[in-house]
Order: sequence, then structure tokens, then C-alpha cells
Amino acid sequence: MLDLAREMLMRDGYLGLNMERIASAVEYSKGTVYGHFPNKEEIILALAVETQKKRTEMFQRAAVFHGSTRERVAAIGAAAELFVRLHHSHFHVEQIVRLSSIWEKTSEKRRQIMRNSETNCVGIVGGVVRDAIAQGDLSLPAEVSPEDVVFGLWSTNFGAFTLLSTSNSLVDLGIEDPVVAVRTCMNRMLDGFGWRTLSSEHDDGSVNRRGMNEVCPPADTQLQA
Repeated sequence: MLDLAREMLMRDGYLGLNMERIASAVEYSKGTVYGHFPNKEEIILALAVETQKKRTEMFQRAAVFHGSTRERVAAIGAAAELFVRLHHSHFHVEQIVRLSSIWEKTSEKRRQIMRNSETNCVGIVGGVVRDAIAQGDLSLPAEVSPEDVVFGLWSTNFGAFTLLSTSNSLVDLGIEDPVVAVRTCMNRMLDGFGWRTLSSEHDDGSVNRRGMNEVCPPADTQLQA
């Protein structure tokens, strides 16, 4: 049911996602469909939960990347980039569900599942930040928490890829390679915190490629497809 709903949402958009059409396509009664999901917004949120679980799995693999703490967080950045490139439909659902007109029509129970999934994902990155502090690679100002650092990375990445997926004018604005631009900005932010090793002291491109391969070994094949 969810696979069908995802396909319908990607093809026909929010307005084209229809409970009756889903019930007809899966040969369930309308009552059965409504027994699982009271409205289509609940279906979208269920799809978003799937998205978070898939990203969390990729982040878990990236977090144990063989390297320094700075390289481990770079590997998570590579996983975030790879997630959008390999699973564009998931990223699209995540953008849609954050609209207040959709979120407000969902149940508190499923919202909490979504929050828990996000907490798990943030916790993985926050764990690497704390490892960096414990190992002396990073010293944060008193007013900055590990979660603040995670939020800075998260918002930069999510905002950048949202613009990439919705704007056709980035090159016209002088942004020749948006992916490289966002990597550079996140690296400079971490350099500003003094997180060793600095971006000038390691090969970021090599770490990015290794990170992608460790997160998803057949990545190159899938990207070419």
C-alpha cells in the first residue's frame, strides 16, 4: 500500500493522492484502507517515517567509518548526499510532510514515531560530535551544544538539497557546482569550530568517495543507473 502511495504521490502530486484510488489499485476495500490510515496525510507521514529509517541505516554505517572523528562526520555528510541522490522519492516525501497543512492533519501517535526517528538520526551524528570532544579533536564554546552543531549541518544540508531539487536557476545565480558548494560551506563551519583535522589537512574528495562506498558499496552502479 505504501509503495503504491509513494508512486502515486511522485507521479500525481499531493492532490493526485487519493484514498479511493489506492484502495482500488491494491484491491482492498475502502474500509480496510481507512482502517490503516484515516486520511492521505497519515499515509504521507508513514512514508516519511520510512524515509527517516532508511537515512538512519545509512548514517549508522557512516558513523563507524574507519578514520578520525572529522572523517567520520564527513562520511555521514557523504551518506546524506548519497541518500538524496539514490532515494529522491524519499527526500521528496520528506519535503511534503513538513508543510503545516499536512502535518496538522496527522495523528499525534504517528507524529511521535516521526520524532523518534529524527531523534535517532540526530543522535548518531551527535555521538560523533561527542566522540570528537572526548578525543580532543573538538572543543565547543560553552554556549554551543553538540546538538547545535548537528542542527547546523542538518539545516545546511536539507536546505541545500531542497533548493537543488526545486530550483533550475542556480547556475544562472553563479553557483556552478551546488554540491561542492554545500560541502565547502559545511567544512568551513567545522573548521571554524576548530574540529581536527581541518579540511585543509585531509583530502575531502577521497573521504567523500570512501564514505559513499562504505555506506552503500554498489553506489557507483546505482548512481549510473
